[in-house]
Amino acid sequence: FVQITYTKIFILVAAFAGMALLTYIIKYTKLGRMCRATQQDRKMASILGINTDRVISYVFIIGAAMAALAGVLITLNYGTFDFYAGFVIGIKAFTAAVLGGIGSLPGAMLGGIILGISESLFSGLINSDYKDVFSFSLLVLILIFRPQGLLGRPLVAKV
Repeated sequence: FVQITYTKIFILVAAFAGMALLTYIIKYTKLGRMCRATQQDRKMASILGINTDRVISYVFIIGAAMAALAGVLITLNYGTFDFYAGFVIGIKAFTAAVLGGIGSLPGAMLGGIILGISESLFSGLINSDYKDVFSFSLLVLILIFRPQGLLGRPLVAKV
């Protein structure tokens, strides 16, 4: 049966709040516009007066804050956190981002939900010893058959 605790509800709410805050920053703030401009064409953004080095520094700060939030939430969920715990979690995060579509924040969230549910079903129905193998196999299949992900757009070659 399913066990829902207050800690898991807090983790879910905090994750959605972090995602909503990041989406708001990227889509609706001046910093978000500068980030998108720098990402699309760093040289042109610099010509237009954007301090691209400062924008890159801000992006690293935001990334570190999101990683800190993730570390706290993982520690709350598992009760412990060590240096090696991040590798498998990082690979699964990459798989979720590829599944949803690289560059799409809602796609990454959707990819994470799909990956989590499919991994749980695999563990419950087949064998929990091979759940990581299943995740990595899913990554390979996604990269072969739909490399742009579920919500990603196919890349158009610039001429």
